[in-house]
Amino acid sequence: MSLTRQAFLRSALSIALVSTFAVACQKKEAQSAPVEATYEDTSEVEATFYLVRHAEKELEGDDPALSPAGEERAEELARILRDVKFDGIYSTDTRRTRDTAAPLIAQTGLSLRFYDGRELTEFAQQLSDLTGNYLIVGHSNTTPDLVRALGGEGGDPIVEADEYDRLYQVKLTGGVVVTDLKRYP
Repeated sequence: MSLTRQAFLRSALSIALVSTFAVACQKKEAQSAPVEATYEDTSEVEATFYLVRHAEKELEGDDPALSPAGEERAEELARILRDVKFDGIYSTDTRRTRDTAAPLIAQTGLSLRFYDGRELTEFAQQLSDLTGNYLIVGHSNTTPDLVRALGGEGGDPIVEADEYDRLYQVKLTGGVVVTDLKRYP
């Protein structure tokens, strides 16, 4: 196949994926009936990044812990991702992000790695050089931006007050980036 034909097919695939994601983003999922999040085999994918905002936090303090609802959400995240073989787990260095990652860390035995949420472009470049599966726990004002820095679709800004249920799956394969956004209870 000629290079121009390959470039055309890649462009067509990219346009189709972006169009599909845009339509999917317009259809807001019902909050009352949580859907079981499952993930396909990623053995042919170079790297898969699972990105979440930290779970619900206490309202007091400079570095608040998770609330009881947040602790439940962190446990649910680990349950949903139990079948993924992770190669690393990243978090900003705040108590709420560390606590959100804690159940998955206990489940996998991996050590937590920290990143600076103010240096997303540099962090995305580091991530794009990796292969394997990674969880990244961030904040409402960093998670969609990091998805975009990886070449994915970040969607609308996260609602700071009460939106904790986004779970992005960003797959990098041969220079193609595919974003899947799910909601988890």
